[in-house]
Amino acid sequence: MNGDQKSDAYAQEKQDLVQHFSQIVRVLTEDEMGHPETGDAIARLKEVLEHNATGGKYHRALTVLAAFRELGEPRKQDADSLQRALTVGWCVELLQAFFLVVDDIMDSSLTCLGQICWYQKPGMGLDAINDAVLLEACNYCLLKLYCQEQPSYLNLIELFLQSSYQTEIGQTLDLITVPQGNVDLGRFTEKSEKEHANAKKILLEMGEFFQIQDDYLDLSGDPSVTGKVGTDIQDNKCSWLVVQCLQEATLEQYQILKNYGQKEAEKVARVKALYEELDLPVVFLQYEEDSYSHIMGLIEQYVAPLPQPSFWGWCEKSTSGKSDLETAWVGRGGSR
Repeated sequence: MNGDQKSDAYAQEKQDLVQHFSQIVRVLTEDEMGHPETGDAIARLKEVLEHNATGGKYHRALTVLAAFRELGEPRKQDADSLQRALTVGWCVELLQAFFLVVDDIMDSSLTCLGQICWYQKPGMGLDAINDAVLLEACNYCLLKLYCQEQPSYLNLIELFLQSSYQTEIGQTLDLITVPQGNVDLGRFTEKSEKEHANAKKILLEMGEFFQIQDDYLDLSGDPSVTGKVGTDIQDNKCSWLVVQCLQEATLEQYQILKNYGQKEAEKVARVKALYEELDLPVVFLQYEEDSYSHIMGLIEQYVAPLPQPSFWGWCEKSTSGKSDLETAWVGRGGSR
């Protein structure tokens, strides 16, 4: 397909996905909405779904649809199969929504995806933890309803469980590197595994880039675009930026960096000023350029047995979507 055809296909898939959400909500809630014992809880579930699962760019779900289109057998891409693919895509979005609700609580965040965090809503508080668990449980209800008769059903269940475990282990690492009242800059490193095979290696590289981009946008992103106010400095996060700063800082600058992890506005401002002094925005833009070239090189090198256009599309989705940086990618393998 040419560029216009790809754009049209992407727009159609996104439209199909958004329209399918009403069916997702309906199958999860309609049978028990008026039940005298559980009706109130199901009404609450409907509100939880509509607030927390929508409003993003849906890149994760759209990646599922891209895989269905590119990797599936054409003769099996009928209406029922598309419904299953749309549902699995929404399961990925619901899993992410579950992670976001609990992560916002742990990080004391204020906004998410351009609106107030669920737990910050008046009268909500830590009741939001149960709502997050409901979001996760919905995945397994949907997979059973839509995929139970498919040969892939057990593999899907195991994949979601494994993804949850790996994400929660990562969240544990995120939490234990930021103990309250104990800022230890020596714990922040850039170590990462290098031995990944073929497609897994490429996709993990994309994920690493996305996280580093997210770290950068926590500092420089426009909240009206990113949907949140950055707090990594105050929260003592092991951000890519602080790692780069530690690598380049002089002894004098290191003393300034000891303001990291402090809540006071003037201390946060000192760290931000140090980032500017070390030209970290320029460092990031160079990293971005190098990372894109590296990922495209891996695609050329490793995915000969698989359809390269799928990986190109996933690369475009993984390395976009944060708007502030999109112009840096134009002309490097595709349009935005």
